[in-house]
Amino acid sequence: MNHHQLEKDIEHLEHVIARLSGNDRIPLSYWRNRVDSVSSANLVPSQAQRVKRMSEALCELEARAKERV
Repeated sequence: MNHHQLEKDIEHLEHVIARLSGNDRIPLSYWRNRVDSVSSANLVPSQAQRVKRMSEALCELEARAKERV
């Protein structure tokens, strides 16, 4: 993945994950796969930190969703 596309993907995911709830039409598993895909790319340290924060936020959402089941 080229640097510009990777940065666009990270920005998009940051935007979406900040607004997610467990009740959205697209399941959290989809967003987990997207974050995992980006995290497997060759990231610079600042990008790795951003992806880590997104992953942690998504973990919290996933935990809350499991509690409701």
